[in-house]
Amino acid sequence: MKNPGLTGRLFGGLLPKTRLRFQARFARWLEQRLPPSRSVTLNQRRVFILPTATGVFFGACLLVMLLAAINFQSNLSYGLTFLLATVFIVATVHTCSNLTGLTLQGVHARPAFPGQQTEFEILAESASGREHVGLAFHWPGSSEVQASLVGQQRQRLHLHLPVGQRRGWYRPGRLVVESRYPLGLLRCWSQLDLDLAALVYPRPLPSPPPEGVSTADPEGSSLPQPGNDDFYGFRNYQQGDPLRRVYWKGLARGRTLQVTQYVTHTDRSAWLDWDMFPGAGIEQRLSHLCYWVLELERSGEEYGLRIPGISIAPGHGDAHRDRVLRALALYGEEQV
Repeated sequence: MKNPGLTGRLFGGLLPKTRLRFQARFARWLEQRLPPSRSVTLNQRRVFILPTATGVFFGACLLVMLLAAINFQSNLSYGLTFLLATVFIVATVHTCSNLTGLTLQGVHARPAFPGQQTEFEILAESASGREHVGLAFHWPGSSEVQASLVGQQRQRLHLHLPVGQRRGWYRPGRLVVESRYPLGLLRCWSQLDLDLAALVYPRPLPSPPPEGVSTADPEGSSLPQPGNDDFYGFRNYQQGDPLRRVYWKGLARGRTLQVTQYVTHTDRSAWLDWDMFPGAGIEQRLSHLCYWVLELERSGEEYGLRIPGISIAPGHGDAHRDRVLRALALYGEEQV
C-alpha cells in the first residue's frame, strides 16, 4: 500500500520547483525577446494573446453548438455557430491591433524614502495615429492605471509603487500593458522593461546635534564674529580695551564704564562629516547624516558633506539637498 503522505510531499515539493524553473526560463527568454529599453514600440512580435475565462467559456459553447448542429443536421445551427466563430476571429484581430503601434517611453522616477510610494512617469504615444482603447498598465504589486488614446496622439501616465526598505536604486521590474478590447473574450498583453529606476534615500534617523551643527540660531545663514562692520551692543569695560571704544556718554550719565562692540557677519556653513558619529555602522551613519541634511535644509542653513571618497561644498536649496541625498543613497552603490 502506498504512503499517501509521502506521495503528497513529493508532489508538493516538485510542483513549486517546476513552476520556479519554468518562470526562470520564461524570464530568460523574455529578456532576449524584449531587452530593456527606455522606449519601446509594440508590434506583433512583442505582444501575446490568449483567451480570457469568458473567451474559454465562449469557445466551449461554440463546440457544443457545433456538435448539436452536426447531430441534428440543422443548417440554421451551422450558420449561427460559424457566425459566432467569425465574431471570435474578428475580435482576435481587433484585440491584437489595439496594442500594436503603441509606443511607451519611460520618462521619470521620483526619489523616495524607504517604505514610501514612488511615482513613475510613462509617456504613451500612438506612433501610427490609430486609436487605442481600454488599455491597462501596472507593475507587479502596483495599482492599475486605465488609459485610452482617442483623439490624442500622446498621454502621460503616472503609476505609484511602494519602494523597498533598502537604499539605492529600486527597479520595479517589467511593466505589464494589456487590453481586452473590444469584447473581453481575449487578453492581449506585453511585459516591458522601460529601464526605469527610482532612487531610495537612507531612512532619516534622529540624533542629538553633533559638534558644529545647530539649528537654533535665528540668523539662519550668518554668524556674528568680532569685527568692525556692524554695531552689536555694549559690554562692560575690560582691561586692555582700546579707549576709542569706550562709551563716554554713558559714563557721563552715571552708568558703569562700557565699551561698544562691532561684529562682522560671516557665512555659517555646517559640515556634515562621516566622523561625527563614532561607533555607528555604515547604514546608521548614513541615516543620521540624512536626518541632519533635512533639518539644516528646513532651517535654511548652508551645509556641506564629507564622506569617504565624496566632498560636496556647502550650499542650500532643493538642488543642493537632492545632490547630497543622492550621494548618501548611492554610497558604496553603483552610480547610474
